[in-house]
Amino acid sequence: MIFKRIELGIVVFILFAAQIPLRAGSIVTDLPKRIYVENNEKSSHVQGVAVDTKRGYAYFSFTTKLIKTDLYGHLIGSVTGLTCHLGCIDLDTETGKLYASIEYKDDEIGRGILQQMGRKLGKRENTFYIGIFNTDKITSPNISAESGDVMKTVSLPEVVKMYEDSVFCNGHLTAHHYGCSGIDGIALGPQFGKTNGKSFLNVDVAIYGDTTRHDNDYQLLLQFDPRKIEKWALPLDQNRPHHSGPPHAAQRYFIYTGNTSYGIQNLKYDPSSHFWFAAVYPGHKTQFHNFQLFAIDGTKKPVKQILRSDKPEKAHVLSLAETGCQGYQQDIYGWDFNLGSTGIAAIGNGLFYISHNGSTKQGHQFCDLRLYKWTGNAEKPFEEVK
Repeated sequence: MIFKRIELGIVVFILFAAQIPLRAGSIVTDLPKRIYVENNEKSSHVQGVAVDTKRGYAYFSFTTKLIKTDLYGHLIGSVTGLTCHLGCIDLDTETGKLYASIEYKDDEIGRGILQQMGRKLGKRENTFYIGIFNTDKITSPNISAESGDVMKTVSLPEVVKMYEDSVFCNGHLTAHHYGCSGIDGIALGPQFGKTNGKSFLNVDVAIYGDTTRHDNDYQLLLQFDPRKIEKWALPLDQNRPHHSGPPHAAQRYFIYTGNTSYGIQNLKYDPSSHFWFAAVYPGHKTQFHNFQLFAIDGTKKPVKQILRSDKPEKAHVLSLAETGCQGYQQDIYGWDFNLGSTGIAAIGNGLFYISHNGSTKQGHQFCDLRLYKWTGNAEKPFEEVK
């Protein structure tokens, strides 16, 4: 697709729990039940959402574009010009910084994005970044992502190595260590095993859904201290990608879920339940139930174990919450819940905003963000607030 330099007519549809006016920048006491935003340009579907009830803003990642609205869905500003996969996003409500997973890669996803944008399909350098947006600077439409003012990026060479390395699986050399396809899910929250304290940034290493190997049956999280990675952050230059970033994560954590298609799409920490919710595209290995939603138990410390893999290794493993439905393996629990992979935001008190995505007859992608409450039921873990 070719991005136009206008952004008029953002479609707005919002339904309130109570008819009390909201103002951007004010504390929200009565939450809207729905926030509808339509990206009036051809794009890929919404990838992630974040909602700031303290300041009265919502954020939407539309693959190559970040949109900021108020809680009516009125456009506040946007960041454009990205030629990458802008994935999951999460907001630090204390600092107002928005963190995002960013991928530039030469695979079917990367080439598909360029083709959709009408860009030249030349070979590009595989680059993975943590994006750090200064949300206070997103005050008008079509701010260039390369302006150096609105966002900076931190390189993840560790992910590049996993993506480009080959390993022996089933007796032959196979591309992509752990089945790494890049990064996607990203979320802030306390250290695993704690329910408070300073927040850490966890980034999911996305996993290809290859059914012929066994080293891709875990989810893999790379953990960083968001305060320490700031020193690596540089403005984005898409023609000359920078390589400024920590050589490796502060911690690596594995979660045994069974294989998924492209790993954790959306990751969010819920301060009410102390669960880290992980929404995925289900895998296709018949030995697993292939749930679409998992909950990592944040109250349990990681345990050092031998990974169940083609090449066993010792690693720190996190525990799934023993709730929901039990899968074919006794230590795998989850839900057949088909929402959340295009956006989920935990806002406290057991309340969440969950994305319903789709496209209009004109081919414009939309996000119909709806308010849900957590039930924990095996068949219906979230219930829409009507």
